[in-house]
Amino acid sequence: MEAVQSSVDMLWVMIGTILVFFMHAGFAMLETGFTRSKNTLNILMKNLITVGLGSILYFFVGFALMFGTSAFGMIGTDGFLLAGREDIGFFVFQAVFAATCATIISGAVAERMRLSAYLLLTVAMTAVIYPVVGHWVWGGGWLSQIGFIDFAGSTVVHLTGATAAFITAWKLGPRLGKYSGKIVNSIPGHNLPLGALGVFILWLGWFGFNGASTLAADPALVPPVVLNTLLSASAAVLSTAFYTRFRYGRIDPSLTMNGALAGLVGITAGAANVSFLGAMAIGLLAGIIMTEAVRIIDSKIRIDDPVGAIAVHGVAGIWGTIALGFFDTTGGLLYGGGAEILGIQTVGILAVIGWTTLSSGIVVYAINAISPIRVTAEEEENGLDFSEHGSQAYAMQDVLRGSTPSAESFATRLNRMGERPSTSKP
Repeated sequence: MEAVQSSVDMLWVMIGTILVFFMHAGFAMLETGFTRSKNTLNILMKNLITVGLGSILYFFVGFALMFGTSAFGMIGTDGFLLAGREDIGFFVFQAVFAATCATIISGAVAERMRLSAYLLLTVAMTAVIYPVVGHWVWGGGWLSQIGFIDFAGSTVVHLTGATAAFITAWKLGPRLGKYSGKIVNSIPGHNLPLGALGVFILWLGWFGFNGASTLAADPALVPPVVLNTLLSASAAVLSTAFYTRFRYGRIDPSLTMNGALAGLVGITAGAANVSFLGAMAIGLLAGIIMTEAVRIIDSKIRIDDPVGAIAVHGVAGIWGTIALGFFDTTGGLLYGGGAEILGIQTVGILAVIGWTTLSSGIVVYAINAISPIRVTAEEEENGLDFSEHGSQAYAMQDVLRGSTPSAESFATRLNRMGERPSTSKP
């Protein structure tokens, strides 16, 4: 009987792993739809290579640093290349999480960061930066020892990725034309239906992200976790839709799409720790908080984040982690507990922000010192599809619409490169 239960548990974790892996398709579609067509291939390549590079590095280094024998509660020290480890299924599940953390950066730096620089940052994220945070919380490290709660990664995955995204986007600077003096110019994405498809894929994948974080097919735990995930995201969609109607006089489609993701990020820390009504409350507030965060980051702090990743994953991640201080059914303030959980959650958030800011900042500045992390103005204007990959996702259609460089400018660049187009006639 025990062997059967073990097999069922592993099957559930593997199903969750597949769902989390499929989330990368969601990220790719969301980022593609929310950015301009001339950068489509670049977005797709970043997301695709992140999975490959992140998985390999997490196998060689990251998993050991995250789940190896703890040194002073700070970092794992053994299990490199899975040496001496038999929990391969657990590794695969954690590997797709590591890639998810890294790919959060992709959207925030879209349309102006060199692919090589982004990939070097991905190396640091999946090999060291994320695994250290993971060890603190999930690998027996010091945050877990003081009682920090993060069931599936509002802080470990989402805040870590968003903090690195903030630092990188700040260093990169805004896209050309984003700001004109005090005026904030909108740079619309080219395909919101594609972005909506990405949101639905991510929502589907999140049932595995949170649900399989139980690490067992527990009939008493999995259904409530999945339901909390559904309720929080649904509540966030509604709150974002109605709040943007009140705030801006219309229901804003892109913000409402991000509202679903904010609700998902928000519930991820406490999916196993809050009631159904608590999950709805977390989602309702996550949608409103995210909407205001997008505005503040864009127009006040003036960090150009094309897809709203910093607000969705960072600010909503902070809210979801802090929310446990109020909504945790075993000790939250709303359930008769004191401020202990709230204090511990705050300490954890500050520690993760501090570590990620320092480590990712050092990496970004080091890469930039060797070679500029930002493409040239000409490359940005022409689009990263052509400058980084020598091709276009929608070449003929975009040339006809005039939304990418003209055929003449393509030919000029090809001549400069000493190449000829591989196709026959334009």
